[in-house]
Amino acid sequence: MTSPTDHLAEALDTAERLLGFRLEPFLEPTEAEPANAADFMRVATTHPFGDSWPRTEFLDTRLRALVSITVAATLGIHEPLRGQLRIALRNGVTPEEIVEAFIHIAVYAGVPRAFDSYGVARQVFAEHAAGAPTT
Repeated sequence: MTSPTDHLAEALDTAERLLGFRLEPFLEPTEAEPANAADFMRVATTHPFGDSWPRTEFLDTRLRALVSITVAATLGIHEPLRGQLRIALRNGVTPEEIVEAFIHIAVYAGVPRAFDSYGVARQVFAEHAAGAPTT
């Protein structure tokens, strides 16, 4: 069985492969946080990047990225959506495929939610086209 430390290390490596940068700088607790904040950050990192993203037998990374965009856009959570869009573009999803996902999101989650979330996609498309770093 993998130790929690090894599982976190594997998750951080997966995140770097998907995102193109290390997550450790974002996971360091501040002085104002309680001691168990590190536990939250570990769980919030290992669950997606250690347990879900590596499961490519039935959903490859591209499809998983499109599903993740859809969920984040539908929920209207912009910062996670920004990250999911970056993962998608970095891992072979085309801007055209992302736009098609937003068309489908508009039908099933509503045009206002899709339009609001698409504003984030426009920003990420611009960053991607300019070759901007994905952090």
